[in-house]
Amino acid sequence: MQPVRVAVVGAGIMGSSHANRFEKGEIKGATLAAICDIDPAVRAKWSDRVSVFASADELIVAKAVDAVVIATPHYFHTTIGIAALKAGLHVLVEKPISVHKADCERLIAAHRGRKQVFAAMFQMRTEPHYRRLRELIQKGELGEIQRINWIITNWFRSEAYYASGGWRATWRGEGGGVLMNQCPHNLDMLQWLVGMPKRVRAFCRFGHYHDIEVEDDVTAYLEFPNGATGVFITTTGEAPGTNRLEITGTYGKMVVENGKLVFTRNEIPSDEFNRTTRELFGRPLVWNVEIPMQGSGGGHREILQNFIEAILEGKPLIAPAREGQNSVELANAMLLSTLTDRTVDLPLSGAVFERHLKKLIASSRMKKSTGVAGVVDFNASLNR
Repeated sequence: MQPVRVAVVGAGIMGSSHANRFEKGEIKGATLAAICDIDPAVRAKWSDRVSVFASADELIVAKAVDAVVIATPHYFHTTIGIAALKAGLHVLVEKPISVHKADCERLIAAHRGRKQVFAAMFQMRTEPHYRRLRELIQKGELGEIQRINWIITNWFRSEAYYASGGWRATWRGEGGGVLMNQCPHNLDMLQWLVGMPKRVRAFCRFGHYHDIEVEDDVTAYLEFPNGATGVFITTTGEAPGTNRLEITGTYGKMVVENGKLVFTRNEIPSDEFNRTTRELFGRPLVWNVEIPMQGSGGGHREILQNFIEAILEGKPLIAPAREGQNSVELANAMLLSTLTDRTVDLPLSGAVFERHLKKLIASSRMKKSTGVAGVVDFNASLNR
């Protein structure tokens, strides 16, 4: 069987990391065949080893590859993804799959009815404690879910980070801040574990800790179809920060923190104890169990390998790209709730959020130039 010829589109920090894995042979069944980047200096680094292209259009026309890994600035995930899918290429797109739900819908629609593999880079799905937590939830080990709390404030970023690229932390260049750049993985994990909420009320603060125009501090309240509630807190302005996920159900609570999964299990479910006890201040006795884990998860490498195995062997995807719409919708809903100062019901109208985003783009103060030629392309895509 011939190896899958892969191109990496956008060879920045993440793109070059993916490209290196292919070039070093870490991903079995695949070979790095091309690099596509608008920066001549980036192309020059790779030109003696693989084919290089200045644009995705040139790459697609050349028919030199079977699959693409898209690691460009966010807005191009949609336009390049659609073009690649229509050309019959297999596609793996970095997070987020698009900046807003309406573009997610356009991208997913381009894949509908096609046989190509279409995956997303959600490597947190490979981490053993989250996999085990999901398995236990699905088996009913927590009983009826009552509350979800995630404090994810260890995403600290400096002013130097935000100044490193003209597209960063702007509505026109990135489409959001911590929700769109750092937290797509956490938002994906949230919906992967417990499903989508039915409404969101969020309080985002824009440029609170940094000289940026997008959100860098978020507190969101979530309501789920079964009556469970949740709180999601994140920021890039706190240090050292916390990463603690706590999910409570009638059978107890599970906590993921510091790479461990701990289950505090009620001997008697809380709802049953509530109905039957005669104690005024009683509570169920508990077992404290640290769930054993094996390994540390394959991360980016495992997602890339799974992508290739899905192409060659038909293996199920760990992270189908269509599921990437959920994390985008959650981020959009949190922003829309803040912008309109109201609770947002889900499913969200992609068209409504797109109109709000266009207004933010129109007022964007992005002035830095880093050679990212895409603003015009994006504006055109918004108006198509």
